[in-house]
Amino acid sequence: MFLILLLLPFSAICQPVKLLKLDWSSQRVQTEILAQLLARQDIKTEVIEDAASAQWFLLRTGRAHVQLEVWEGTMAKEFSHMVEKGFILDAGNHETSTREDWWYPAYVEDLCPGLPDWQALYKCASIFAEQDSGGRGVYHAGPWEKPDRARIRALGIDFVVSEAADGNALNDLIIEHVEARRPLLVFNWSPNWVEARYSGRFVEFPTYHPKCEQDPGWGLNPKYTWDCGNPKNAWLKKAAHFSLSLRADCALALVQAVSFRSNDIAQMAMWVDREHMTETAAALRWLEANAERADNWQSICTSKSLKDGLR
Repeated sequence: MFLILLLLPFSAICQPVKLLKLDWSSQRVQTEILAQLLARQDIKTEVIEDAASAQWFLLRTGRAHVQLEVWEGTMAKEFSHMVEKGFILDAGNHETSTREDWWYPAYVEDLCPGLPDWQALYKCASIFAEQDSGGRGVYHAGPWEKPDRARIRALGIDFVVSEAADGNALNDLIIEHVEARRPLLVFNWSPNWVEARYSGRFVEFPTYHPKCEQDPGWGLNPKYTWDCGNPKNAWLKKAAHFSLSLRADCALALVQAVSFRSNDIAQMAMWVDREHMTETAAALRWLEANAERADNWQSICTSKSLKDGLR
């Protein structure tokens, strides 16, 4: 890695810090908050907007330098691989745990007795059927990297997968079904605005273990992998391109210092997804309400500058 750093052209080092803004609301607000904090340090930034599926290519190639919301449930494999290869740095954890899995509104338990235990789905898959599903239950997934079809096959439940285009489409599905009190199984995550507005639960699949991803002999089905749920109490991390510390004084230190909590993330999503605030307005609102925390993060830059000046 040090050789690569030495070979970086000066023009590349002087580029703005490129912040990834992906396709869900809380991540986009966090990116705006970081842009504001870096601007206060006179650090130029550029926002790169893309889908979550593009983030690893952008980070690996240096076309982006920071991704502030890396979820273990969907992103652990690529993240760990890129850290091991030296393309990116693990810039630390947020002050929260996460969960991503199949979710349903609370009233669905009256229609499918036995939930949240996943085995209840054997008996009531048909209540989740839709017009074009041939009588099979429909699970509404997001566009992100999830093993839903593999899980359906491994556990033998009678479901098909319908993929929503983005987080906004999932939000619309949840609102539409809850207001009409229709059965719904949908990809959801916590922290998120949904938990602040609606009562619901995650389906409890067999407990996750890393072997579930790789060893067909592990778990209930000896033929297939993914006969388990997604991780519970999972981490939420930040990723930075390995060159970030060279691009701007204290930029990496500030990224490492930034840490959001569950209520921060749920609130950011609520402001954008339900109150229809712009991401910039939501970022400024959060900074105003959390000025002391933001100042503490920025004091890392002051401390680093003083130390650098004494060398």
